[in-house]
Formats: sequence, structure tokens, C-alpha cells
Amino acid sequence: MKKIVFTEEFCNPGNLYPFTLTRQVQDIRVGILTVREKWEKHLGLPSFDKFEEDYKDLERSIRINENIGDAIIYLVHGNVLPTKKLIKQVKKLKHGEFLSVPERESVVYCISSKEVIDENNIKVGKPIETGDEFKEIKAPWNIFGLNAWAIQQDFELLTNGRKSEKISETNNVNTPDNIFIEEGAYVECCYLNAANGPIYIGKNAVVMEGSMLRGPIAICDGAVIKMGAKIYEGTTIGPKCTAGGEIKNSVMFGYSNKAHDGYMGDSVIGEWCNWGAGTSNSNVKNNASSVIVWTPAGPVNVGLKCGVMMGDYTRTAINTSINTGTVIGACANLFGNGLTPKYIPSFSWGNDGLQRYDLDKAFDDINNWKLLKGSAITSSEKHILKHIFDHY
Repeated sequence: MKKIVFTEEFCNPGNLYPFTLTRQVQDIRVGILTVREKWEKHLGLPSFDKFEEDYKDLERSIRINENIGDAIIYLVHGNVLPTKKLIKQVKKLKHGEFLSVPERESVVYCISSKEVIDENNIKVGKPIETGDEFKEIKAPWNIFGLNAWAIQQDFELLTNGRKSEKISETNNVNTPDNIFIEEGAYVECCYLNAANGPIYIGKNAVVMEGSMLRGPIAICDGAVIKMGAKIYEGTTIGPKCTAGGEIKNSVMFGYSNKAHDGYMGDSVIGEWCNWGAGTSNSNVKNNASSVIVWTPAGPVNVGLKCGVMMGDYTRTAINTSINTGTVIGACANLFGNGLTPKYIPSFSWGNDGLQRYDLDKAFDDINNWKLLKGSAITSSEKHILKHIFDHY
């Protein structure tokens, strides 16, 4: 038996704040799938998380020395994005071997019980160097920076050897061979331009009349695109998200809403977020200078374009104006006049970050939003959020 076990140990998960506050690195969505889903799909194996003695150790976390038995484990860095060539090399690994990349540490280990010394020590001997294309997410802006490439990779993985549902004749279509519609999706009276990249529309997704989609784009399972939406290349609308207005080169992880007019560009939005009507973000400074983004390790120059990095469960009031290169933690409730600050901590109540959300009220409000999509807050979510409330 073989299995995948992800580790954050060498990934510096703090550098992917605010998204790693509430999830493991491997559960970040980039392209159509999360990193975890990509590896599982490529290798056809179940995955688990290495027990890291961390507040995010949940049901999938295992201690390798207690669970390896007769299995072969691929121990994978959680921020590495698989490609066909990389997977081909992984499949050739024998136990005791590992893939290494020039000028950095190894990235995938193949181990059996013979290589496991104890809970925190694994002995591997033979490096197999890969000189092929290698991509990883090391910072939040890598998520939207790599998204167009990742959509193309996932599109090929998910559609290989399969046939798309028929594209309705009510749509205006360019390059139909580059469009894949899953079963149950509704797409009528829309503009679909896949000349520059694929368009993927997931199961039971709804793309309403007048929507304009320019690939590469991913509309994931159960997502809803509102009438007249303008969605540009490099954008992922995650599962059960609702999207409207104008969106460009952005990733919505899942279950979040930007249902109304307003602009979202070069941004990453976590799960269970809501943008009030008219909310927009800036992605370019009005003097066209470099964007400086707050990180836990200090300010970083990220280039000319960067929108907002918004953590899970965060919401904005109507007409909120989000500053260029803004970072917002988890479970913030934003309202106020003028541009937002460049950094807003988790559990902020209002834009100034001076007041805090009451934790029990935050739980109740999250549950109310989840009920709208047929879900409810879980004990695991409460456990993680309480840790964030107490320590961040």
C-alpha cells in the first residue's frame, strides 16, 4: 500500500499568512484544485498530514512512525505544485530515495519502515536530482501569480480522455475545444473566449446570462456567476462561491461571495468571506510605484501589482475601498470610511483594528453565513479560530 503524507516542516507556512492561519499549506487552492487534490489526482493515492504538534493537527494528521506499517509513503512538501514530469520522477523513486532540486533542500521523500528511526527522524540516503520545471508557493502573491499556469495544468489533468458536456448554442464561443463543461452545469447566453487559455466550468455551476469569461479561467463545482459578470484570465472562482462584477487574475478559495458590482484584481480570498455590494480593491498604486506588502517578517516589495490577501471568514460592508497590497487576517468584520489600512489583524471589528470581535458572536455569525450554503460551523473550526483569537 502507498500513501501521501504532506509536511509543512520545510515550507515556512508563516510566510503564507493569512491563509495558513486556518489551513495546512497543502489545502491552498491554486488553479482548479488545491495542492492536496493535485497530488491525490496525479498519484491516485489517499493523503494525510504529518503530525506537527500544531493547533492545525486534526483528523488527517498522523505520526509516521506509528502509521507506516508495511506502507510506502511519499513525504511531500505541502507547497510544491506537481507537474507531469515531476510525478513521473516520483513514481520511479524507491524507498530510501528522495527528489532534490538544485540549490535547495529535497522536496519529495520515498520511505518505508526501514527509513523511519523515530517520530522526528527519517533516514534517506540517495538523492535523485530533478532539473525539470519546479514551482512552489512561497508567498501569498505566488497564488495569483501562478494561477493562470496552474489552471492550464489542472485543466489537462482533469479533462484528459474525457468529453465535455455540449456547449449551448445560446453562447458566443471562441475556441470551443479549449472549453470543458462538467455535468449539471448551466451556461446560457454568455461570451466564452478560450483563445488564450482554457475555460473550465465545474459540476452544477451556474453561469448566468451576459457573463463574459476570458480564459484561462476556472469556475469550480457549484459556483454561481451572476448576470453580466466580467471575469478575466488567471481567475479561479472556487467551489460554491458566488461572483459578480469585474474580477481579474484572482483566486477565491471556496464558499465566498462577491455577488455584486465592484472590482477584484490580483487578489486571493479565503473561504467563507463576503464582499458587500460595491466593495472594490486597488491593485496598482496611483503613482505606479512598487507595492509594499505587510508580512509577519516585515514589509516586502512585491512589484507593481498586488490587490488584497483576505483570510477566511472575513467580511466587508457595502462600498468598502480596499487599499493596494492589503493583508487582512481571519474573521475580520470591516466597515468604515476611506481606504482600509494596509494591514488589518484577525478578529478586527471595523477598519481601524482597535476593536475586537467577540469570539462567541464571531462563531454565531460564521454559522449564520454557513447556513446560507447548507453548512454549519464545526468543532474543528472553533478549535482553530479560538487558537487564532488567543494567540494572534
